[in-house]
Amino acid sequence: MIVHLAVLLGFQLIGETLSRGLGLIVPGPVIGMVLLLGFFIAFPRVAAMVQPTALGLLSHLSLLFVPAGVGIVGHLDRLGEDGVAILLALAGSTALAIAVGALVFVGLARLVGTPNE
Repeated sequence: MIVHLAVLLGFQLIGETLSRGLGLIVPGPVIGMVLLLGFFIAFPRVAAMVQPTALGLLSHLSLLFVPAGVGIVGHLDRLGEDGVAILLALAGSTALAIAVGALVFVGLARLVGTPNE
């Protein structure tokens, strides 16, 4: 299990190093995840070995939201001052993300076509 965690964290470290070292706008964990996906495609046996550890992490993913909750409670005074602006920003960005996702889906569906056509 330690080796599997080291593989996951190693790719995150590589991604972070590339992102910061090359001054990329893409976050390091995203780069690391793409590299990890390529590694798993190239070596499916390693992917099968890491899968139980990854599923174990995913089953406890809700624990990673505890720091966010603590941060919200720690900044309740800011929510009182800027709560409406934060709520509008969250609602607007969510609506925009849904709209962009729908437009991309429609565009790809037109590009790929359906089997009936």
